[in-house]
Amino acid sequence: MTRLLFALCGLLLWPAVTLAQGLKHPSHPPPPGERGSENITVVAHLPLGIPGSVSDIEIEQDPGRPYAYVARRSQEKGFDVIDLSNPSQARVIHRWRIEEEDLHQGGAMDGRYFKHDGRHYFVQSVQFRQGGPNSEVGAIVFDVTDLPEAPREVGRIRQSETPGGFHNIFTYKHSRGSPLLFATSGPFAKVFDLGRFIEGYQTEVEARIQDENHALVGVVPIAQSENMWSRGYHDFYIGYHPESGQDRFYGGGGSGYYVYNVTDLANPELLLTILGVPGVSWGHTFTPSPDGRFAVGETEFQYQPLRFFDLQPALDGEVKNIDHAVGAWHADWKSLAHNHEVRWPYLFVAGYETGLSVVNMEDVTNPHTIAYYDTFNGRHNNRDESAARMGSP
Repeated sequence: MTRLLFALCGLLLWPAVTLAQGLKHPSHPPPPGERGSENITVVAHLPLGIPGSVSDIEIEQDPGRPYAYVARRSQEKGFDVIDLSNPSQARVIHRWRIEEEDLHQGGAMDGRYFKHDGRHYFVQSVQFRQGGPNSEVGAIVFDVTDLPEAPREVGRIRQSETPGGFHNIFTYKHSRGSPLLFATSGPFAKVFDLGRFIEGYQTEVEARIQDENHALVGVVPIAQSENMWSRGYHDFYIGYHPESGQDRFYGGGGSGYYVYNVTDLANPELLLTILGVPGVSWGHTFTPSPDGRFAVGETEFQYQPLRFFDLQPALDGEVKNIDHAVGAWHADWKSLAHNHEVRWPYLFVAGYETGLSVVNMEDVTNPHTIAYYDTFNGRHNNRDESAARMGSP
């Protein structure tokens, strides 16, 4: 998500009973002293660049690896590594930039990390337009095992048949044990075996002479319907469903949201669609609850709330398509949510003009705000600034 500042916030989530009715976001700009709720404390501010120069953030979840990765786009193209070992003194320890930055049109987008054979890796997706170098590169893989030492580039995932890079990616360890990379590319999601990629690319020379599809192990289609808003996916989440033993893909794009069984990567099975929901012409981000019963859908359209869906009727075979939500949430009806993460029962939401919101979604029919911090310093609903943000991840 685009941010001027990388902010670290400590949350003390009060018992739900004290906030059962939820908190109300203040008007914008907020009154002095009311930028955030009382249960959020800012412990550090780390300026990184001008508005529009920062995209996605990835934080490692291993307590022994206190590192965050922040993608850079626009003027600077690459990513920053931030040391969070002392949160009050967070600092940038590495800045990786693509070679010949000025010649590249575009920048870095989504970033994800994974572990394989005892080593730690970071994958940075990029989108470089034709007319400049590396338009066929979708992602760059780095070995970050030895942090705080400098990351080492392992190789670049290239897809010449679908130039323009990968807007969003997701790393996932498949039930068969392989570390996979799902990437937006063309009218489907491409799936790469990262273990095969790492083993195959030992040197840059080998990387250039090998078939660029040698690590491609599957594609997830997007179910076709009439009057599709887009032809591919914008974003997705992949998770294991213990009850069914399935690896499940939750994708947003096309005309709404889609769930596939991707246990057999060669034969993805469509489990359900969420189409024809009033106000939803496509899907931006789509994230399930840990048990796969519910999911949060986002459109990234102004005035559109986050919607909460009950997937069970479709999973039980009663219907093939879900056409209504069971709950909805908005930080500010005049604005919009951009990205979100589920950490059950909490939903962490990023908004361009509302900053960070923490939502209790334990009851999906009544999701409510329990914490917030407004990071936006600009003018509300500034059309010129909004136009400049087009193309953000």
